[in-house]
Amino acid sequence: MVIGKVVGSVEDRHRSKEFVNFLKKLDSTYEPGLRIQIILDNHSSHTSKETRAYLETVPGRFEFIFTPKHGSWLNIIEVFFAKMTKQALRHIRVQSKEELKERIEQYLQEVNANPVPFRWKYGLDGSVS
Repeated sequence: MVIGKVVGSVEDRHRSKEFVNFLKKLDSTYEPGLRIQIILDNHSSHTSKETRAYLETVPGRFEFIFTPKHGSWLNIIEVFFAKMTKQALRHIRVQSKEELKERIEQYLQEVNANPVPFRWKYGLDGSVS
């Protein structure tokens, strides 16, 4: 069974500490026993000592799929962020980082309230559809 949901985290920094906290958030979001697949870039926080130590406490819970270092960083994520920018963030002025965070979190709630499946395919000819 495939369960899709956008789970977001808006942070000031992207260190191992924030990434482990995000993994804990994912762990508490999905029912026990489900294997959680995460597509990641090759940022050092994804393979740090702190991250590996946390993963040892939840064996088999997560499967990391790393994008190639030479490839474009997750076209699907780039499309998602572009859509969020166009629909929720373009031409706005915010008074603080907190307000920006609230707007992003509101957008994620709206996406999850009315989800639209994304069917990504990679063709043998190298085309993406």
